[in-house]
Amino acid sequence: MKFGVRHKLFLAILTAAALAVVCSALIMQWSLKRGFLRFVNSMEQTGVARFAAKLEEGYRSEQTWDFLKSNPARWQQLLAVSLLEVPPPPGEPGPAGFAGAEKPRPLPPEPPEADPRQQLPPHVLHQINQRLLLLDAERKVVISPVTVTAGISTTPLTFQGKVVGYLGFLPLTNLSEPPQKRFLAEQKQALALQAVFIVILAAALSMFMARRLVCPLNELAQATHQLAAGRFSVRVPVASRDELGQLADDFNSLAETLANNEQSRRLWVADISHELRTPLAILRGETEALQDGIRLPTSETINSLHAEVLHLNRLVDDLYQLSLSDVGALTYRKTRLDLVEVLMEVMVVYYPKFLAKGIAVRTDIVAGTAVIVFGDKERLHQLFSNLFDNTLKYTDSGGDVQVALQQDGSRIVVLLKDSAPGVSTAELGRLFDRLYRVESSRNRLSGGAGLGLAICRTIVEAHGGSITAQPSSLGGVLIRIELPQVGN
Repeated sequence: MKFGVRHKLFLAILTAAALAVVCSALIMQWSLKRGFLRFVNSMEQTGVARFAAKLEEGYRSEQTWDFLKSNPARWQQLLAVSLLEVPPPPGEPGPAGFAGAEKPRPLPPEPPEADPRQQLPPHVLHQINQRLLLLDAERKVVISPVTVTAGISTTPLTFQGKVVGYLGFLPLTNLSEPPQKRFLAEQKQALALQAVFIVILAAALSMFMARRLVCPLNELAQATHQLAAGRFSVRVPVASRDELGQLADDFNSLAETLANNEQSRRLWVADISHELRTPLAILRGETEALQDGIRLPTSETINSLHAEVLHLNRLVDDLYQLSLSDVGALTYRKTRLDLVEVLMEVMVVYYPKFLAKGIAVRTDIVAGTAVIVFGDKERLHQLFSNLFDNTLKYTDSGGDVQVALQQDGSRIVVLLKDSAPGVSTAELGRLFDRLYRVESSRNRLSGGAGLGLAICRTIVEAHGGSITAQPSSLGGVLIRIELPQVGN
C-alpha cells in the first residue's frame, strides 16, 4: 500500500494526539495513586494523633506503662476507640495533644459495655496495629508488633512537660485494602475510557484536518502536471491566506509568467525569422536578377547588395550581443571616465546628420564640465549612439532634439528629448523590449529591428543604472538615463 501525504499527515497528527493522551493518562494514574495514598495516610495520622492523646491520658492516670504491658488488649481497645472517634468541629476543644485542647477526655470504662474492637473490621484494626509501636522515655520497646527501624516516625508522649514515651507509626507505602484497590481500579478504568474516547475523537479530527490540508496540495499537484505538459493556462483556486494559499498564488504567478514567456518566445522566433527573411529575400532577388541578366552588375547594384549585407550583419551582431548579455558573457572593461566627454563625442558624430534632416539639436551641457562615472567607454559610446540613431530615424524633419545633463544626489541623469511623432503611454513601457516597435509611426520602413533600445537597457543595467521612456514636452519621447556617479 502506498502511503500518501494525507495518510502520513493523518498518522502524524493521530500519533501525536495518542501519545499526549497516553502520557496524560499515565501521569494522572500515578498522581491519583500517590494522592489517594497520601489521603489514606492523612486519615490514619489523624487517628494516630487521637491514639497518642489516649495514651497520654492513660499514662496520666497510671503514671507508668505497665497497664499496657500487663493488659495488651487495653492497647487495641484504645486504638479502636481512637479510630472510631469523630474529630470535634473546628473551634471546639479536641483531645489532649491537639491545639485548642482545654482538658483531657476521661478514659473509656474498663471493660466497656460494648467493645469498640468489635465495631471495626478485624483486618482494619490488625493492619494499623501492625504498624504501631510504643517506646518509653529511654526509647526501650514497651509494645512493638513491628520491627523497630531507624527511620520510623515517632510522636513524643508527654506528662507534666516531660517526655515519657514515643508512639511510632509506619505510614503505608502501598494500598492493600480491597476497597482501596477497587476504588483505584474504577478510577483507572474511567481514565482508560476517557483516553479511548479522546483518541477516537482525535482520529476523526485528524482525518478531517489531513483531508482539508492535503486537498489544496492535490490540486497543486494536478495543476503542476498540466503545467509540465505545456498547458500554461491552468490555474488553481486560492481558498485561504495561509502558506498554502500563498503557494497557490505563487503557482498562479508562475503559470502566468511561463505563459507570457512562451508567448514572447513564439513572437521572438517569428520576429527574428521575419527580420532575417527580409534582407535575405532582397539579396536573393538581386542576385537572381543578376544571374538572369535582368540587372547589370553596376556600382549601384553592388552598393544595394552591400547595404543589405550590412543590415543583416548589424542584426546578427545585435542578436549576438543580447545573447551574450543573457548568459552573462558580455564583457565590460570599466574604468573611471568622464561621461560628458563620451556624450559630446557621440553628439559630434550625429550633429551633421541631424542638420541634414532639418532637426535642431540643443543642449545645456557646458563644455569642459567633468562628470566622473565608473564604466566601459566603448559600451557607453554604443549606448548613446543607439539612442541618437533611434532619434534620428524616428523624429520628423523640422523637429527638435534636446540633450540635458542633471545631477540627482549621487546619480547622474541624462535626458534625451525629441519631437513628434510620439508614443502612446501604454507602449512607452515596451519600447525596451526586444523586437518591439510601434507600428503606427516608428515602423520597419523607418529602419531598425527593434533591438537597439533593448541593447541600451542591457548596457545601462550593467552599469548599475536605469533607463525609462516618458512622454516628451516636445511631442515625442523622453529617454531618461540614471547612472551612479563616483567622486572626482
